[in-house]
Amino acid sequence: MQVNLLFSIDDNFTSQLMTTVYSIWANSDSENEYNIYIVQEERLASTEALELFFDKFGMTYHPIVIDKNDFSKAPVSKRYPKSIYFRLLAHEYLPTDLDKILYLDADILCINDITPFYETDISDYLYAASMHADALNLTSTVNKIRLDTDTENYYNSGVLLMNLANIRQKVTSEDIFNFIEQYKNLLILPDQDVLNKLYGEDILPVPDSYYNYDVRKDMTYQLTSSGENDANWVARNTVFLHYCGKNKPWSDKNANDKYNFLYKHYMHLTFKDNS
Repeated sequence: MQVNLLFSIDDNFTSQLMTTVYSIWANSDSENEYNIYIVQEERLASTEALELFFDKFGMTYHPIVIDKNDFSKAPVSKRYPKSIYFRLLAHEYLPTDLDKILYLDADILCINDITPFYETDISDYLYAASMHADALNLTSTVNKIRLDTDTENYYNSGVLLMNLANIRQKVTSEDIFNFIEQYKNLLILPDQDVLNKLYGEDILPVPDSYYNYDVRKDMTYQLTSSGENDANWVARNTVFLHYCGKNKPWSDKNANDKYNFLYKHYMHLTFKDNS
């Protein structure tokens, strides 16, 4: 099966992206053929290393270099850099014959086959995405008030299965730029806020315990599942572990919990197998 993957990184995240991609390759259907699209503000200095890496695993690399003038009309500031628009407007740069793609943050680890998720029917939606575990549902309630929306869920934008055919019909830069200008004093996570405010009703909800497991909230998952979602359950069922927050496993010397250890193991394998 053809699997299209989308990332948006700079040179500071090359190693992390390689680890994400390696974990997908290692744990998914061996018959999959991967196209890797990377949105970047300028040609990555690590381009040659990435090309060699993807070639080793039989993947095709498609760099998407954004013209510096493309977002001249976009509200941009220190809080709202151009990069917040990249995943939301990637359809304007991707090939027009591409109908589906999976966007992933580069702080994600795949530990089970992505193929069933990639095959999810989203023909009636723009995206499939998850809301992160929240025992009291406070996140959705607060963001519903803050963004003045009727959408019940507040989706995380780190894993987005995209229906590009529908997105091209509905998602416009004008709407996004206008929204950010109007709500700029209320936005906390701008790209995520845009996603939820403008397109929340067109998102297929998928369980985060499977497809966007926030490793910081391990106890919340166990509480909300009455103890079912323990480490054994995660090992058998979770597809994506998401290392949200500031303390990243590749930089935090004191990060010794089970999920950080697992990430370090995959990073070791990535570069051991890529040596």
